[in-house]
Amino acid sequence: MRVPALVPRLQPFTSTIFAEMTALAVQHDAVNLGQGFPDTDGPESMLEAARSAISSGVNQYPPGPGMPVLRRAIAAHRSRYGMSYDPDTEILVTVGATEAIAASLLALVEAGDEVILIEPYYDSYAASVAMAGATRVTVGLREDASGRLALDVDALRAAVTPRTRAILVNSPHNPTGTVFRLEELQAIAALCVEHDLLAITDEVYEHLVFDGLMHIPLASLPGMAARTLSISGAGKTFNCTGWKIGWVCGPAELVSAVRAAKQFMTFVGGAPFQPAVAHALTAELDWVTSLRDSLASKRARLAEGLRAAGFEVRSSEGTYFICADVRPLGYTDGWALCRDLPARIGVAAVPVQVFTDHPADWQHLIRFAFCKQDAVIDEAVERLHKL
Repeated sequence: MRVPALVPRLQPFTSTIFAEMTALAVQHDAVNLGQGFPDTDGPESMLEAARSAISSGVNQYPPGPGMPVLRRAIAAHRSRYGMSYDPDTEILVTVGATEAIAASLLALVEAGDEVILIEPYYDSYAASVAMAGATRVTVGLREDASGRLALDVDALRAAVTPRTRAILVNSPHNPTGTVFRLEELQAIAALCVEHDLLAITDEVYEHLVFDGLMHIPLASLPGMAARTLSISGAGKTFNCTGWKIGWVCGPAELVSAVRAAKQFMTFVGGAPFQPAVAHALTAELDWVTSLRDSLASKRARLAEGLRAAGFEVRSSEGTYFICADVRPLGYTDGWALCRDLPARIGVAAVPVQVFTDHPADWQHLIRFAFCKQDAVIDEAVERLHKL
């Protein structure tokens, strides 16, 4: 029997690190700091809005682009960055940011094109590039003098070729916690304008930025509004990752192309959740500020515990995640350690090397999630001391 053409391209992605680590965590009753989802719910008024929508019959297909009330709320939310989007033509609601990224690549990238990913990269990026039939080209973050993992602008510039079609930018960055500075984003923008490239930005952690830093949308920079698809979602902002409500904002012609791909993937999704997210974007951003402050405290709590357990901790400027160097504990391979941790001490973490094309450069780092209750973090740290 002939194997379908898509299967070989997706074969490397058929078994994910998250599935494996979750299975090990369950098997060994481990504290799971590997996966990036919170263990508390979002604002009560948002939950009540969803319950009200369900009980009042908002349970059938919503409009293809998303409910107007949500698209208007997204447009108002993006205006906080000084940007203007037409909710009728320039915003598309998707089944989470993951679908938005996949649909964007399927719609706008062709076989033979190259897509630049910044390494480490979230695992779905590589799979989506493969589904589009394109080739991924990776540019690694580099550790600067302060210990921050920063964009290697020279390497990014060198990676652009005549076949480059798009750059996929993730800031705040999963898995490292890096938040790109203005000068880094300006360098990306300059390359996009010079070489007429598309930019696809994953901004799902846009509100979870610490230490007085600011999230700057790439699309807000000169020359970028007409060539950027900005992607975000409700899951990380409002502690509702299971609702899978995401969105794409961009110029009408690009958003229309993404919708053409998206409508044959999931058609629509999350009808009763859409008005609830619209309410949250409009009325619960103060709650999000409190969430950010709480996460900053949890980040410090976990970082202190990891250092006390013997790890060397990297800075985390945003997201749910903090990375730790395993070498001070006598280990050299984070993947081997993460496979061993659930059975050995009952903790699950994720090796950073699985998010890269060059694992040898990253095998000393493992990622922990701090979006958990304090008691869960403390239990994990106590167990990690056994190392």
